[in-house]
Parts: sequence; C-alpha cells; structure tokens
Amino acid sequence: MKIPGPDHPITILPNPKRVRVSAGDVVIAESARALTLREASYPAVQYIPREDADMTRLSRSERTTHCPYKGDANYFNVTANGKAFDNAVWTYETPFPAMTEIAGYLAFYPDKVRIEQI
Repeated sequence: MKIPGPDHPITILPNPKRVRVSAGDVVIAESARALTLREASYPAVQYIPREDADMTRLSRSERTTHCPYKGDANYFNVTANGKAFDNAVWTYETPFPAMTEIAGYLAFYPDKVRIEQI
C-alpha cells in the first residue's frame, strides 16, 4: 500500500455539476453527488454513488485489478439495448484507508460509455 503524497497526489472533491453516464441512448447513472478524483497526471475520474446507478444494467465481471494507492478494484459489465459493454465500470468496495471516500462508488471508462457533466 502506498500513501498519496507530493510525488503522487490524489484529491477527491465533490463535483458541483450533475454527472450522467449513458451507454448508447440508455442512461446508466445520473448523480448530483459525484466525486471527482484527480490522481497525479491522469485524467480526472468521476465516481458515482452506487444508489444513483441503474444496477439492473450492471453485472459483475471476473476482472479484478490492484492499485497500490487505492486497493483492489472489481469490475462490472454494462448491458443496454441488447449490447454488452465489457468491464465498463470499476469500483473499490474496500479501498485503502486514504481512499475511503470512494468506497462502493462506481467509475466508468469514457471509451466505453458517455460521461457528461450537465
């Protein structure tokens, strides 16, 4: 486990805008409670509370990954209009202590779904 610091900063702040996530023309999630995570030089990521997502469109995949700063990530596939978007969503269900704010939140790959700030 690594701790964020000056050499690898991570900030988590509430997003003042509403965030909508769509797969095709189907809204998968919409939230006024999204968190924006900025990590080092990576693009900002929107994390959405699970209760603001249509979990009936998500199915857990077998994929898992490990981040030395955030912990173990689990993945979900998205299904919309009969089309599958594999591993389009990730979540840190039990992140490391420095990242507890994103516990259970969902993040979406922008190359698989559309993420809008409205």
